[in-house]
Order: sequence, then structure tokens, then C-alpha cells
Amino acid sequence: MCTLPANSVPIRTLATVCVLLVSNAGSSAADPIALESRRELFVDEFLIDSMSDGVSLQVQRPEPQEVVLVTGESWEGNTCAYYSIFQDDDIYRMYYRGSHTKNMKGTHDEVTCYAESNDGIHWTKPKLGLYEWEGSKENNIVWNGIGTHCFTPFKDHNPDASADAKYKAISRGRPQAKKGLYAFKSPDGIHWSLISEEPVITEGYFDSQNLAFWDPVTGKYVDYHRTFVDGVRTIMMCASDDFVTWTKPVLLSYPGAPDQHLYTNTIRPYSHAPHIRIGFPTRYIPKTQQVEPVFMSSRDGVNFHRFEKAIIPQSAPKDRDGNRSNYMTYGLLELPGRPDELSVYATEAYYAGPDSRVRRFTYRKDGFAALQGSGEVLTKPITFDGMTLRVNYRCKDGGSLAVEVCDAAGKAVEGFSRTDCTSLKGDATNQVVSWKFGSGVAGLAGESIRLRFVMKDAELYAMQFGQ
Repeated sequence: MCTLPANSVPIRTLATVCVLLVSNAGSSAADPIALESRRELFVDEFLIDSMSDGVSLQVQRPEPQEVVLVTGESWEGNTCAYYSIFQDDDIYRMYYRGSHTKNMKGTHDEVTCYAESNDGIHWTKPKLGLYEWEGSKENNIVWNGIGTHCFTPFKDHNPDASADAKYKAISRGRPQAKKGLYAFKSPDGIHWSLISEEPVITEGYFDSQNLAFWDPVTGKYVDYHRTFVDGVRTIMMCASDDFVTWTKPVLLSYPGAPDQHLYTNTIRPYSHAPHIRIGFPTRYIPKTQQVEPVFMSSRDGVNFHRFEKAIIPQSAPKDRDGNRSNYMTYGLLELPGRPDELSVYATEAYYAGPDSRVRRFTYRKDGFAALQGSGEVLTKPITFDGMTLRVNYRCKDGGSLAVEVCDAAGKAVEGFSRTDCTSLKGDATNQVVSWKFGSGVAGLAGESIRLRFVMKDAELYAMQFGQ
């Protein structure tokens, strides 16, 4: 079952808030994990029973690419922040706060700005004609009212969403209105209005990028927002059936990780494995007022496995070692013609200059963390559906990966030993594993088995049984 941290809400709220994303375990520790045909990422030790000393689970860093946006307009500035980026059919949408600061004080009112792109790399700022700025409506201001501090939209994939609310957003009410998060709706992602005149979530602190999304696995709207616990910035979550009435928030838990200030969270279901929620929370360092994104994942939406190594270090290019100059945006995109690549975006030059910038970074598909090294990894007992096993892996020159199928006791199944396996070399994101005496694993579907990965200078990111 899903356990809550000790300093969270009473256990009576468990049934309404801590909804399991998928039934991953049986009724006892001896029952195998039912994988069915889901894609499983090695972002935690959920599937792992044992690893030899030469193998470890390591978070991966995305590769820096080009600058995609510069906030040089008069209504933008050097403290533009809280970017929300998502694909909407054949275009990509970007929303962000337009603001500028001099001597740590704002020089103009905050507004919400909009940009769009056909490829996720080249972005335009359309003249929307919605709000006047310095006597003209020739600008990309998409919202100017309650919530411009951290307006965070998303496309609502709830099949029951009404036509006037195909896009939704939440945002902090202050400084224009009451403390809390307000709910917004739009028919087209451009024209926005309040759903309720009152805040819909009131427990928390909120001066950050608070976010929400429709979760297809639980069939609920889910919110993640910021609060304080004993002076430390941290994250809460709650859920809703209608985007207006929300459950009492619960605090996230990070078993084994130290207490650290976490500003933004960027949590979302991972599209290729939606039973897993991933996030790139921004760790805040009070002594220097610097920030750096880290990576975390969860299988129940509340308990997160959080890696300590920064995924975009302050030394990444460039201008990200200043005060709050290294935020991760809320965006994870698959761009046209790049099927094995994921794009994320992070800010730079916050406070530093007349404007700030957004830079693109790239992961390999599923490439947030990996089992890597030389040695063996044995999984817990599992069952599966399908005829084949596919893996996402990479080997160094001279490296290799082999897969041995074992029974529940860990003994190799005849015909599926490591020596029967066709050794994998090179680099592939969706490679079928094969053995000498059979074309696949169809005959083992439904049985309790284990997998033993035999690695030599290899990295293993994900696996999936299927057709």
C-alpha cells in the first residue's frame, strides 16, 4: 500500500489522496510483480533484487544544446520564469512569466507571455492583440490579471472536459488576490478566464511554479505545489475529480534522501511509462541563493526516489551560477524527426542581464537514470504478457549486455541462459533480445520468472515485454 510521511495528514485521507498509479505488487512479498506489457524504467530499485559490486544505479545528465528563447521585450526582462512547455497536436506551446528586476525590485507588473514553435527549437512570439502594453497591443501577453506570478497551463486530456475548458491552468492568487491557487480555463490556450472567483487550493505557500495535470492512469486531476515544513521549502500534492474541489494536500516523501529546499517540481507522468511520475525539482541552496535541478521518480505519486547529483550543473553553459539562474522548465518534448531523443529546457542569466534565456538540453529516450558498469543484476520475481523482451541500452567499445531468464528461485531456464543469449553490443533504444533456441519468450508469459542482466561496460535504461 502507499505509505505517507510521518508529518503528513491523518491516515483517514489516504483513500482519497494517495491513489496508487498501478497495482505493481501482489498480496505478499513472495508474489511476483505483474509487469504485463508496461515499459519499465530503471529510475529506482523497484525491480531489482540484487546487484554485484561493479554495477550501480546512476542518474544521467542531459546534453546542452542551443538557446531557444531570449526575453528581450520591454514586458519581459531578466526575471522571466516558470515556463510551461507542451506539445499540442502539430505545434508546441510555451507560457512564461514576463518580469524584470533591478536591485532586487520589480520594475514593471508581471504578465504571462506566450510563444509557439513547429519544431521545439525555433520559437516565435505572436502578436496576440489581447492586452495593452505601453500603448500597444502588439505583444505576446496572453494573460494579465490574477495569477501572473506563476501561471501554469496544460492541455486537458480528460475525455469529459468541456469545450470551453480544453486547456486549464492553476496559479497563485497573490499579490492581486487571496492566498491560494486559482483555477483557470480556456477553449483554445489563448483566451483565459477564471473557473472560480475563489482559490480552489488554500493549504500551502505557492510562490513557485505550482502545477496540475490530468492523469489518465488514476482518472483524476493531480496538483503539486510548494509549501514550507520547519522553514524548509518542500512539495505537497492533492487530487480532484472536477478541478475545483480538491483533497487535503499531503507532503511528498523522499526515503533515504536528506531534507533540502525544493523550489519548483515539474512532476508529470512519463509518456512512455505513465504509471511512473517523474520530476526535475529545483534544489535551492540558501547560503549562495543558487539553484540546480535534480531528478526524481515515483510509483505512487507521493513517495519519490530522489537522486542527489544535479542533472544540470551550475557549470553547464552558461550564466547559470548566479542567484536563481538555473531553473528547469516544466517541459519534456519529443521533437519531429528525433524519435530516440527527449528535449528538456532550463533557464540561464536570471537577474544577470537586461534579459534572460532558455536553453534546450537532450536526453536519450528513457535516459533519466541507468544501471551501469560491469557485473550482474538480478530482478525480483516478475510475470509478463507478450512474446518478446526489448531493452534500451548502450555499451562502450568492447562492452556487451546479455540477458538470462531464470525461474523464481534464480536458476537459468533451459534455452534462456546467458550463454544462449545473443550478446548485445553498441547502442539501441528498443532492441529485441534473442536466444539461440527460440525466437522469443512467449512460452514463459504468465509464469513467475526473474531476469539476470550480465553487463560489461554497459548501461541499461529500460525494458519492456510485448508483442
